[in-house]
Amino acid sequence: MVSTAATKPFTLTSHVVNVASVPQRSAFRYPGGKTWLVPYIRLWLRSSPNPIKLLVEPFAGGAIVGLTAAFEALADRVLLVELDTDVSAVWKTILGRNNTWLAQRIKNFELKPETVRLILSSRHRSTRERAFATILRNRVQRGGIMAPGAGLMKNGENGKGLSSRWYPETLSKRITDIRALRGIIKFHKDDGLKFIKKNLHRKDAVFFIDPPYTIAGRRLYRHPDIDHRELFNLMRRSAADFLMTYDDSKEIRDLIIEFRFDCETVAMKNTHNAKIDELLIGRNLNWLRRAPASQQPSLGFAPQTLPG
Repeated sequence: MVSTAATKPFTLTSHVVNVASVPQRSAFRYPGGKTWLVPYIRLWLRSSPNPIKLLVEPFAGGAIVGLTAAFEALADRVLLVELDTDVSAVWKTILGRNNTWLAQRIKNFELKPETVRLILSSRHRSTRERAFATILRNRVQRGGIMAPGAGLMKNGENGKGLSSRWYPETLSKRITDIRALRGIIKFHKDDGLKFIKKNLHRKDAVFFIDPPYTIAGRRLYRHPDIDHRELFNLMRRSAADFLMTYDDSKEIRDLIIEFRFDCETVAMKNTHNAKIDELLIGRNLNWLRRAPASQQPSLGFAPQTLPG
């Protein structure tokens, strides 16, 4: 029997999660970032009858979910998987021996239009140099978009231009803090679909899946094309529990019904401050519906005050 939520997703709460209430852990600012989802992730992981041995993010990106699980001890281990070479360079450097170099490079960098253009136009021979250039690009390009063709910020926030999202001390501290958990957090460069396929048998893991979305993926990401139907098919076959998040589109609603998954819609605000619905998808989302009112992440919306 297909659940009611699958056939007609509905908004669980009329409020939007206040992202200013969620700790900012990642060095990235992603247009498709999942800071707003963190309260739901806490509910999901804490609802497990057994301790979470391993949380896997097959499309890690900024990895806010994996970082939250590690920092808040919601999982014993976290595995980040990412295909993008530039993003991979960042995670390899943060979790590797060049962590301190990267933190200091960010602190000491003199942010000016000419220095930014020099770094972004240079050929980076080492992984750590590529990691720094990637973080810089992510911070100074419009909306944090790193896909080819994205331009630099002009006015930025409050007329600050390129420096609007460049917080050297904050970014350096985040990078240093993540390094302290390198015994818990591991990174693997791989295609997310291929990784899932190779690990269908795993019962000791849970998967948080945030793939490139069907609508905005091409504009935002270097590798936007994935087979969404194949992803749904793999998760139906997987032995692991999982939670997926998607844009609310007819294609995805049809897949939810076809594969008999459970679904809820949740409200969030995008980078243009517009309220939109996104889909939470799993085998059974009763952990969300049964959560006490005091634990529901209906925190209301306030402008983001913490540096992203």
